[in-house]
Amino acid sequence: MPSALRQPQLFEPSLAACYTGPLANFTPPLIGETPPLEAFKTARWRNAHWLKEDLTRFAGQYPDGDQRAVVSIWSKWHFSALTVPTLTANLLLNRNLPVGLDDMQVIFNEKGATSRLWLPHEGTPITTQDPFERFTTLIDQHWAPLIEQLAAISGAAQRVFWSNAGGYVDYYVHALAEHPLINEAALAAAKALLETRTLPNGKRNPLFQPMRYFTPKGSEEVKRVRKLCCLRYLLEEFDTCGTCPLEGCDLEARKRAKQANR
Repeated sequence: MPSALRQPQLFEPSLAACYTGPLANFTPPLIGETPPLEAFKTARWRNAHWLKEDLTRFAGQYPDGDQRAVVSIWSKWHFSALTVPTLTANLLLNRNLPVGLDDMQVIFNEKGATSRLWLPHEGTPITTQDPFERFTTLIDQHWAPLIEQLAAISGAAQRVFWSNAGGYVDYYVHALAEHPLINEAALAAAKALLETRTLPNGKRNPLFQPMRYFTPKGSEEVKRVRKLCCLRYLLEEFDTCGTCPLEGCDLEARKRAKQANR
């Protein structure tokens, strides 16, 4: 049995009680008791066969769509649903949620994208301010193995998926900074996670500066732009997103060239 399932703890305030202010429009995860029948274990995604099965359901809405873009968009749904409660618990309550692939379950919406999480308990206390230790469950036990699988299945580079994940960390860190329960030390650790170029083992931090902020010439508004494109423009159903780093490129010409080479 996964260790997370052997450590039920009760805390006050509950995670759900934090869903106010900047979190008011989000739905908290289900905690404990029997998972709903429609939930399934994310541990199945360690097997490429089952992950492909789940991705196929989502891909059905994009007939003949570029596999790299389809899987990237699916990952954005999942990473967003995962990042909100994980950062909420971490930055507001100093708790480490059981979000490893082997410990949690997810519920899909009608399109086959993650819409809600089921977690076995409310988490365990965090006693460190080291940014990588604070987020090791999320990064090493969920994102790393899942991103490796997604890249292998889709053909997109792993850095695309890390950029998707990092973009949500960046966004929700800024959003949670306005929450009345924010823990300033935890917030500083989360920001350090995004501003540290190398990991403790000397390897490149895949979450380093996923977003860039600048003020365009002639404008007073700060613009938020991804470091890497999420590839969604490769699908006929989409244009570029509001944070696309390819803004200004002749994307239509690139699409036509891609179609001509099929």
